[in-house]
Order: sequence, then structure tokens, then C-alpha cells
Amino acid sequence: MIIKKIRVLPIGYSEAFYQGKKYGVTRTDFNQGKSIKLYAEELGGKDFISFNYYITDKENLLKPCEMSKKKVIHFLNNLIH
Repeated sequence: MIIKKIRVLPIGYSEAFYQGKKYGVTRTDFNQGKSIKLYAEELGGKDFISFNYYITDKENLLKPCEMSKKKVIHFLNNLIH
């Protein structure tokens, strides 16, 4: 479940590894934790991950910014924190 992967990351700035590379990760929660923004940038590189995640009464919505959902899900599933 995506939300469990997101909640492992602390609110604010942290560092993690993805595909053997170090990333700076910033997680910000809004609306009492029902909206989450995550931005991760490869340190010393050009790759980044950016998305918003919304928890609603009907469903949870993953909204990537300028990338595929597949890339975001792969990042979350393979992130080492």
C-alpha cells in the first residue's frame, strides 16, 4: 500500500537511497495529514521524484508531477531509508 511507504518517511527533510544513489527527500503534510507532498532529488545528479497524495473518503489519489505513476510507485517500493 502506497500510504504505508510514504508514512515511513519523516515529515521534513531526510535522506534515502534509491537504485544505489542518495536522494534528498522532503515530505510535507497538509489538511491534517490528508494531503501529502513529496519531493525527492538525486544528490549530485539530475533525477527527481515529485508527487502529491490525497486521502479522501472515497479513494486515495496519487498525482505525480511531470512523471508516470509507475516511476513514483517504483521509487516508493525500492526506497531504502
